[in-house]
Amino acid sequence: MKIAISSESTCDLTKDLIEKYDVKIVPYKIQIGERSFYDGELSTPEIFELAERTKELPKTSAVNEHEFTEHFTKLKQEYDGIIHISLSSHITAATANASSVAKQFENVHVIDSLSLSTGLGLLVRYAGILVESGADIEEICAKLEERKKHIQASFVIERLDYLYKGGRCSSLAYFGANLLRLRPRIVMKDGSMRSDSKFRGPIERVVEKYCKSVLEDFNTPDLDCVFITYTTATDEMVAAARTACENAGFKNIYETHAGGTIASHCGGHTLGILYFNDGNK
Repeated sequence: MKIAISSESTCDLTKDLIEKYDVKIVPYKIQIGERSFYDGELSTPEIFELAERTKELPKTSAVNEHEFTEHFTKLKQEYDGIIHISLSSHITAATANASSVAKQFENVHVIDSLSLSTGLGLLVRYAGILVESGADIEEICAKLEERKKHIQASFVIERLDYLYKGGRCSSLAYFGANLLRLRPRIVMKDGSMRSDSKFRGPIERVVEKYCKSVLEDFNTPDLDCVFITYTTATDEMVAAARTACENAGFKNIYETHAGGTIASHCGGHTLGILYFNDGNK
């Protein structure tokens, strides 16, 4: 059986990884003021620049049923089966839309990642490896459902402006964080974003503290792979994260830019390290 691995632009994988595992991407839409475009048409810095210039917060639109119908129809012309791995159903309607459309096709499976960005990307990469190994579609889906429970997806955010303006942060938390120069750690838990700790100080130093805390709290990593994913970052921020990952012993360290959809909700100077936390299995 010829199997297609499908995902959304929110997986934030590099072009090389998308090509390596032949991932079929369906994009979200982004709107800033009167301008509308697909995720990926503008770089993340360009999106921030446009938002600053227009004084308009980016708004994102999930992939709708019509777009999924077109996407799956096209893939079924070439592939016998499709595994679509989606952004967490707790933060998007895309997963429900994909699941609804999948019922109209034979052998189209939708996996709710319960994650975002390269947390979702971890599952996509893993699915690609399983397809390469020759596993059948039912086995792949079962392994993805099991392994998604062990995704460690988290970020540290310099400022709460975008979360606050997007309604994902209270005015009190926003004011307090800015007043005290607090940088929250955002983690994915049960498919939703939560702040579970905060750091203080310059963002470069905060990245060091954040990486140390993550590796201590999620201390059974699969050392095969880790993603360092950021919206925008200084060289010092990225270097601090890479050093932490190298010292932890990760074999494959991928640096990726968070795409427009993810960046539109968390703003600039947001960085995370993401990996499977099941290295004891």
